[in-house]
Parts: sequence; structure tokens; C-alpha cells
Amino acid sequence: MDRYAADVNELVEKLDLRDVIHIGHSTGGGEVARYVARYGKGRVAQAVLISAVPPIMVKSDQNPGGTPLEVFDQIRESTAKNRPQYYQDFTLAFYGYNRPGADIKQGVRDNWWRQAMMGGIKAQYDCIKAFSETDFTEDLKQIDVPTLVMHGEDDQIVPFADAGPLSAKLLKNATTKFYPGFPHGMPTTHADQINADLLAFIAGQKSAAAS
Repeated sequence: MDRYAADVNELVEKLDLRDVIHIGHSTGGGEVARYVARYGKGRVAQAVLISAVPPIMVKSDQNPGGTPLEVFDQIRESTAKNRPQYYQDFTLAFYGYNRPGADIKQGVRDNWWRQAMMGGIKAQYDCIKAFSETDFTEDLKQIDVPTLVMHGEDDQIVPFADAGPLSAKLLKNATTKFYPGFPHGMPTTHADQINADLLAFIAGQKSAAAS
């Protein structure tokens, strides 16, 4: 995560970007949290965490509601030994397509698999530890820009109760949008709702800043 955040900072400084809105989904939400906390002072206007991994995913004595380490070990094993099939299967829970009555879009599943298989297996394997074991608690506490926390309550990848609500409590200036029944991949499955709420948050913050 340190490397991810440093890469973002390098790009932002090279382009001299200011008043930026950083939006991150899933692991990307962790990247946003770390970047904004470490490098964003004076450059970030707003942040958005969507189905994001903060504060921390893995279960421990300090995080009893987290996901057991064994789950991530299984993800590691499946990624290393049978990545093509695992990535096909993973899309079912990712988009909530394993729920009764789900409107399964095969094209969406195929496109996720296509993008995933374009990535390097070593980087994907290492990423599992980064997204599951990184503690973003102190990052969230340092963020003072308006931050929208969006999370589906039926998220099977980053379970809702141990993620979105806890992040919102740690942030100094949080707005929350929690969605009953929405899956991890809600920016795709419920794009109209998610995009509308994103735009409303951005517009609302700009209006507040101008008044």
C-alpha cells in the first residue's frame, strides 16, 4: 500500500494536480486512504471509498469481526494454482450473481475475468496480503477532507459490518451511503444509483465550498 500511494503521489506531483477528487473501489479504497493521509494535504478536495477494504479486513484480537486469515490463504492458493478457474468463480460473489433471482450478466463476468487475467500473477498474489492485512486506522483518522463512504450491505468480498461503518466512524468529515442488498461490484450492477450519488456528493461539496 505504501508503494501504491507513492505511485499516485508521483503522478499527482508530476502533473501538479490540485483540488482533486480521489475515488477508490475495494483495494483502491485503501490506496486512496493511504494517499490522502500521507500526501494529499493541499491537493485533495474530496475522497470517496466504495466497497473499500479499510479500516482492516483480517480478523485479529483487535479486529474480532474481521475475515479469518484462512480465507485469504485460500485466495492465495487458488490464485497461485488455478487462477483462470478461480477468477471465473470469483465473479459470482463479486457481483452477487450467486444470490436467488440475480440478473446474471455473462458479459460482465467475462469482462472481469479478461481484465484480471491481464494482470501479473505475482503482483496479484502479493496484493492479497496488502489489501487484507494493511491497517488503515491511522490513515482514516488523519483525513480531514469531505469523504463519502459507500458500501453495499450484501458485500460478500469486503463484508459490510467490518468495513464501511467502521471507516465512517474514524473519518473526521464522513458522509455515508449504505445500500441494502447491493454487492461488492455495485458500481457495475447498480451503476445508475452509484453514479447519481457520486455526482450529488461532489456537487454538494462544491456548493458548500462556494457559499
